[in-house]
Amino acid sequence: MTTSSYKKLAERLNQLPDAFPPTESGSEIRLLQTLFTPEEAELASTLRLTPETAKSLAQRLNREIPELRTLLKGMAKRGLITAKKIEGGIGFALLPFAIGIYEYQYATIDKELALRFEDYFQEAFDKALTIQPAIHRVLPVNTTVDMDLQIHPYESIASVIEEGQAWGVQECLCRNQKELIGDPCDHPKEVCMSISSHPGAFDGSPSIRSLTKAEAYQTLQIAADAGLVHSISNNQEGHWYICNCCTCSCGILRGIQEFGIANVIARSPYLSVVDEDACTSCELCLDACQFEALSHDTVAVVDETRCVGCGLCILACPDQALSLTRRPDSEILEVPLNKQAWREARAEIMGIDLSDIL
Repeated sequence: MTTSSYKKLAERLNQLPDAFPPTESGSEIRLLQTLFTPEEAELASTLRLTPETAKSLAQRLNREIPELRTLLKGMAKRGLITAKKIEGGIGFALLPFAIGIYEYQYATIDKELALRFEDYFQEAFDKALTIQPAIHRVLPVNTTVDMDLQIHPYESIASVIEEGQAWGVQECLCRNQKELIGDPCDHPKEVCMSISSHPGAFDGSPSIRSLTKAEAYQTLQIAADAGLVHSISNNQEGHWYICNCCTCSCGILRGIQEFGIANVIARSPYLSVVDEDACTSCELCLDACQFEALSHDTVAVVDETRCVGCGLCILACPDQALSLTRRPDSEILEVPLNKQAWREARAEIMGIDLSDIL
């Protein structure tokens, strides 16, 4: 139960629609070794996405309940697996590596983990980022969307805030990771937001600062003013976080800059358009766009194939020469209803039988 345990876990994680592609060098094994003991890796490799109680797991795995429950609770506390209340008690389930295990290390990441993640990122993470539907999708800055446009609730960043009953913010794992490996960016770090349907969910948290709803909106504005892109999980329902991303540090948006993956993130249903009469050719919008969707030819020009409809160029324009318009219905990407629908869509593309892991 040494390296073989980590190989089993790596293979199990790669059976998920979220993917955890293997590498030639074994960097995925070394990454897991920084997080799991061999015994923990062995146990995690047997878990399913559907939560099971310690009693149910003990019966399935032919193990003693007390020692199994202790091990499971310790792993859940460190964000290596997930735990939630189900019928019969507390259920434990497998987490994908990303978005999942890795993101739960935001409060404990150190240089060793940062370096091992970077090794894996450079060698194999692009393979997970190319699978569709994308992991994340863009939502435009709230103040840049004309209220006369047709807006579905799942297309609005304000709706994500309004759905919550508790809001919190913590430092961005991605920017901390890049700083730990000696390649920091200048964007603010305390803009990674958490959302919960349970009032007071973040009160007393040692690593998440609780926010009021008004403060949550203020945090979004701070992120937008800093040129950060709002992104959320690529589904219509069940949002529990808002990432405020940059191509220099974000593990997903770096796929554009470093790997040239054009569809690494699902675009919003909107498109930037230029009022040529109002444009004064200041070119400030070019600096604001992280997706290289703007160029200059006497006036600003939008590349519709690269524009993700984030609205950041609109904030940067001092002449109000840019605005968002809704794309034609034929160009609007379908958003999976929920996490399960997203899994099913990716599983079909990857040739995965979900019955093996549910």
